Amino acid sequence: MLVISRKKSESLLIGDDIEITIVKIDENSVKISISAPKSVTILRKELYKEVEQENKNAAAYDISILKNIKK
Repeated sequence: MLVISRKKSESLLIGDDIEITIVKIDENSVKISISAPKSVTILRKELYKEVEQENKNAAAYDISILKNIKK
């Protein structure tokens, strides 16, 4: 893991085609801008985890239905 300090309007690059810029710094949050190719998926981690959990729940539910059908 890399930890880096940036000030407002400063950027960092990931590879050749992803740029993250600090747009605004508040007391409890930081607003960032991400410039990346459309082929790169960008998700908030909490949203990703929520969808992942929903998928796990749906898969478990489907398996239980299949078990009941076998009987």
